[in-house]
Amino acid sequence: MNPTYRTIFTLDWVAIVLFIALVLLSVSKYFFSVNFRMFLILPFNDKYLKTSRKKGKLFNWFHVVLTVFQIMVLSLFVFLSNNILKGQRIDFYPILYWILLFSLVAFVCLKVILQFGNGYFFQNVQTMANLVFEKLTYFNYSALLAFVGCILLVYVLPDSKTLVYVITTGVILINLIGFIKVLRNHQKLIVTNFIYFILYLCTLEISPLVIIVSYLKD
Repeated sequence: MNPTYRTIFTLDWVAIVLFIALVLLSVSKYFFSVNFRMFLILPFNDKYLKTSRKKGKLFNWFHVVLTVFQIMVLSLFVFLSNNILKGQRIDFYPILYWILLFSLVAFVCLKVILQFGNGYFFQNVQTMANLVFEKLTYFNYSALLAFVGCILLVYVLPDSKTLVYVITTGVILINLIGFIKVLRNHQKLIVTNFIYFILYLCTLEISPLVIIVSYLKD
């Protein structure tokens, strides 16, 4: 009787990514408990944004940790969603995940650099720093929902396209709410610099979305 070898695909790497993300959340809660509590109620209260804006620190450690958490989790959610929507199994060697991860890092860094470049060119660096911080904060908050979605897709409701659409809609809504609040907080500046705002909106907000949508269609 000859032995039969079977290749067993596991989700160990996904579990590791989720564990690291959970560690990042735990670290942020333990060392920055006050900021973490204010951050959790962000959609209902702007206290976190107001407090952080007064301190004038875009690259504080709490924000950096949450941004790393966001990049890891959103990349994993996109990876899982892509596999589920295309009816593919999760690869043991997650090459696509690493591509998504580094692409998101490059996208966020490039966008931040361009936004600061725009602020330097129009001599409003501090205002642009506030805009970048506020939008990234809502982006980070949407990663909390994506994190829950990843856990459900892996351990509770695998292959659920409905869950993918629900979480995706939630992530979009959170960022849309954040964008509207950012516009409201800076409406005086927008009114006085309306032409520059339209230029900024087209080059740094709409153009990336058009490129991404065009890529996904292809």
